[in-house]
Amino acid sequence: MASQGAQYEGAAGTGDAAPESPEGTDGSGSGDATSPDPKVAAAIAAAEAAGPQGATTVRVDSWIWSVRLVKTRSMGATACRGGHVRVNGERVKPAHGVRVGDEVRLRHEGRERVVVVTRLIRKRVGPSVATQCYIDNSPPPPPREAVAPAGIRDRGAGRPTKRDRREMERLRGVTGPGSVSGPGPVPGKGFGSVPGEPRP
Repeated sequence: MASQGAQYEGAAGTGDAAPESPEGTDGSGSGDATSPDPKVAAAIAAAEAAGPQGATTVRVDSWIWSVRLVKTRSMGATACRGGHVRVNGERVKPAHGVRVGDEVRLRHEGRERVVVVTRLIRKRVGPSVATQCYIDNSPPPPPREAVAPAGIRDRGAGRPTKRDRREMERLRGVTGPGSVSGPGPVPGKGFGSVPGEPRP
């Protein structure tokens, strides 16, 4: 750590050493020397210091929360229990340990995230530091038009009527408890009566 700090001091102290600022020639994103911002490097060092001491694994629910894939650790544990988290293709429990190089797949909020672990941390970090802890191989998110709600009403139109609600449900293909799935009652007769049959 002292040699890395000296590297930053040497780059700041001399004008000719500035072009050799740590830009990361291999593009791997690992190590403090590849991040050009000293604040990010310090935050990564702090996160790694809070990581497991002498251990090679971290709980998967803690890790996906630490790198900001889910908002809370309990949401990460719930996702694991629901079978939405896979490590190297296998469904895992919240206490499963992840290692550097593992592929973590998470289905959350209608999107699948595919990341490869590059750093083990247990402390939640900022977004700029979180992206240094994994390689993101996720498919691109769907366009905004594809996830827009089906029933968009004009501003100031008020609440939808029952007819509007039924039309919106029909467009979405949703049959709720109040939607009519079959023919309605025959006028003058109750449900279940067949037209043309005499009443008992």
